[in-house]
Formats: sequence, structure tokens, C-alpha cells
Amino acid sequence: MLFEYFLFILAVTGTIAFLARYRKHLDKKRDRRTRETWAIGLYKGPSPLKLFPPEGINNPILSAKDVTDVPARFVADPFMIQNDTGYYLFFEVLNDKRNLGEIAYAFSSDAIYWQYRNVVLKERFHLSYPYVFAWENHYYMIPECNNSGGIQLYEAKKFPEQWHLVATLIKSTGRYSALVDPSTIHYQNRWYLFSYAQKSKNLHLYMSDILTGPWKEHPKSPIVSSSPNYARPGGRVILNNGIIYRYAQDEIPNYGTKVWTFRITELTENTYCEELASEKPVLQPGREWWNKDGMHTVDPHQRETGEWLALVDGFSIHHQPPKH
Repeated sequence: MLFEYFLFILAVTGTIAFLARYRKHLDKKRDRRTRETWAIGLYKGPSPLKLFPPEGINNPILSAKDVTDVPARFVADPFMIQNDTGYYLFFEVLNDKRNLGEIAYAFSSDAIYWQYRNVVLKERFHLSYPYVFAWENHYYMIPECNNSGGIQLYEAKKFPEQWHLVATLIKSTGRYSALVDPSTIHYQNRWYLFSYAQKSKNLHLYMSDILTGPWKEHPKSPIVSSSPNYARPGGRVILNNGIIYRYAQDEIPNYGTKVWTFRITELTENTYCEELASEKPVLQPGREWWNKDGMHTVDPHQRETGEWLALVDGFSIHHQPPKH
């Protein structure tokens, strides 16, 4: 009887200790999130590997103070669409009241000066990383929504304001229950999708003949294993002069520190090879209040002049925007 009582006491105290540690972890994570100020900027450069804050641009181009329809803690994760009517920038707005991410957009006629419009997508779960793209005269979005049960595909019923769910591309099961930052590219008549498993720090690769699926895991997946430096997607996967580039956000020493560029040298339904494209990160902490502590998303687009324009984000801790 005494032995059973002793086991009971051990179990109770162990549970209490575990809950205390878990609560401390959540408090630490929540505290860092509330202290971070994320904003969106504009970079330019001669290639998708060399991007810099340009002269004459008042960065950041968007911050929480520009959001007018919800109480915003910050804005982050920029992805842009250009069409005949202008430039449409989609991004995460962290709703301070709900403590959840929602997807909003801003408009520009020249990709330099931006006007915030409104939130266009919100769910019962957190949304971020609104990976938007055009395909066969339709607009699609694959946002991060790992608490939804999988990787979800949305289509614009009426661009850019109305979006609806059309398919679950990959269901969250078992060890892949937290696949984040899904990034896709259509290459040689096949779709490929990269996504990061937070627990294992692995980069998984999936493929499909049709955008809506069925999707299956690539035989070489995970293509990067146990790497907080190079595995997590950090922006749009692009094809330039026959070369595929993928961006990876570096979580060392902290989440969102900098972004590396990888050159994919081989991508087929059976093979995958990549190499670091530059010894220097394409994004790293800057000198301004909005990116002093890190940067973690890049969305590059080549203009008709050959110059590259990129939407980027950055954050600072304990740094506030200057007062005007």
C-alpha cells in the first residue's frame, strides 16, 4: 500500500513539474512574440542572390500602424502578385485581439508606394506565410495553417478579396503533424512542394501531376535532415535562367535570424540535389529599427529592366518605430 502511494506521489509531482516546465516554455514563447516588432520592406538587386535596401525607399513599406481594420501586433511573410491592374501584396497580420494570424493585402501601382486595404482570409486557426501564385488564369494561395489538419489550397473566387478552400493537399498525420511554410513550384510538367517539420527540423518534399493532387512524398524526402540552419523555407521558390533557387530561413541563434539561397541542381520525380548558392546570406539583420534582430522571408521578382525587386520582412526586439 505504501509503495502504491509512493508511486502515486511520484506521478503527481512529475505531472506538476512537467506542466510547470511546459507553461514556462509557452510563457517564454509568448513573451518573445509580444516583444517582437515585425514589418515589411522592399529590397532591390542585380540577381536573386544579391538584394539590398535601395536608396530612395522609405523602409519599411508596411508595418502594424498601417493596418486599419483589425488591431495588429505586427505584419510579416510578404508574397506578391503582379497583373495588368497593379501589384498585390499579401502578408500575415497578427490580430492582437485574437492572438492569431490573418491574411491581408496591400495595393501598389508601382511596387514602391503601398496602400493597405484589408484582411481577406481568416480562420479559426492561425494563418501566415500566404504563398500566392497564378496558374492557368486562376489565383491560388497555400498559406501556413498547420493547426487546420493539413496543407490547404485556397483559390480566389474574386481576386484579391475573396478566397475559398478547394483542397487539402497533404494531411497532417503522425510525425508530419506540424508541416509549416509550404512553398511550391511547377517544374517540367510536375508540381513540387517543400514544407518543414518543426519537431525533426527536416525539409520534406512532395510532388503531384495536378495542383489539387493527389500528392505523394518524394523518394528522396526528407531532402534536408535535422537542420535548423537550412531546412525551413524562407520565401518563394523561383526559376531563373533554367536554375531553381529555394530560400531557407536560419533559426540559429534565434528564429528568423537570416535567409540563405540554395541552387537546386537536380529535380526529377526520383532525384534531388542542391548546393549552397552563396557563402553569404541573401538576408541578414540590418541597421534600421525594423530589421535589427533578423529577417526571414524573401519574395523576389524580376522586372522588365532585368533588375530584381524583393518583398522582405524583418523584426526587432525592444525597438519601436520612430515617432514622426
